[in-house]
Amino acid sequence: MRFIRITLLGMLLVAGGCSSQEQDARNKAGSFPPYRILDIYQVGKDVYVRSLLTEPKRSALWVGTSVGVHEIDLQTNTVRNTFTRKDGLANEYVFAIGQDGEGAIWFGTNAGGMSRYKEGKWKTYFPMHGLADYWVYSFASHPDGSLWAGTWAGVSRVDLKTGKFTNYVKELVNEWVYAMAIDSRNRIWFGTEGGLSLFDGTTWHEWTHTSGLGAPNTQRLPVSPNTGLGTRRRHDLGILAGGESTYNPNYVFSLNVEAGDVIWAGTWGGGVSRFDGKTWQNFTTKDGLPGNIVYSLVRDGRGVLWAGTNNGIGFYQDGTWRPFAHNLRLQGKDVYAMAVTPAGELWAGTRGEVVRIGLAPPK
Repeated sequence: MRFIRITLLGMLLVAGGCSSQEQDARNKAGSFPPYRILDIYQVGKDVYVRSLLTEPKRSALWVGTSVGVHEIDLQTNTVRNTFTRKDGLANEYVFAIGQDGEGAIWFGTNAGGMSRYKEGKWKTYFPMHGLADYWVYSFASHPDGSLWAGTWAGVSRVDLKTGKFTNYVKELVNEWVYAMAIDSRNRIWFGTEGGLSLFDGTTWHEWTHTSGLGAPNTQRLPVSPNTGLGTRRRHDLGILAGGESTYNPNYVFSLNVEAGDVIWAGTWGGGVSRFDGKTWQNFTTKDGLPGNIVYSLVRDGRGVLWAGTNNGIGFYQDGTWRPFAHNLRLQGKDVYAMAVTPAGELWAGTRGEVVRIGLAPPK
């Protein structure tokens, strides 16, 4: 499994001329700082980068791909370690990476359960140990010391002291869980294949497209047939039907919590939804979002919200969505994962590569 850094190419691409489309994107960015691509790391033509996690204490970035995991040294931007099943990883296809309150790194895999990496040692958990399912797609570390894992059969709460699993299925609006987020009141939000759920420690709440989640299908896109909603049928995450993008606004891929416990949800075809607890507001390509399928959401130290979509990267600042000026430089336009480093850089994962973006204006 390779991880090839192309720093010189990345710098030349940015320093060189740009197409009219790129210039248009730069113009749309307005007064926002001219962020640039600093490095491009190739991971393999048909390799998907599905998850990214920064570990500030060790100055590390974890890159989860469809063929294993890379640990990157953020001081040198070089590979420290590469892990596959031979090293103790449950399965090479890594869809989620999380860190618990004790510092251990967790990897959620596609059909292989989840693996914990702690102090150089691996331990894997399957349904036989209490895990809800073999398909693990998200993690959340709770202030009470527990770790939550989102699966295709509900969510599992792991008590790190006792190792006890508690699973929730019927409480959720839908059992296929792709995203989780914890707000300032320690409430847990769940993005599922059938809507949004909230657990406040006592009561469960839920919202769907009929409640306001996801924008209307004004483009009249075909409704996605690729869903396991209401079934136990396994399926992939293909977003096309007959070569055309599809629409499923209840399908929540990503979540992010803003100050004041405002929740942002990235949907399948319904753009980005903002919910302040009472009112829904939806943003689509008509509002400047690059694409209406939103796989990832992260917020940087300046409070800027970044979205990884099916058509590149966008950012939200001062009430406006704008496209990243260099989206055409991305090898894959589907941006599945993003992470912000302590130094304020954005890393984005697509099919075939990971891109490092400087969030500060060049000197």
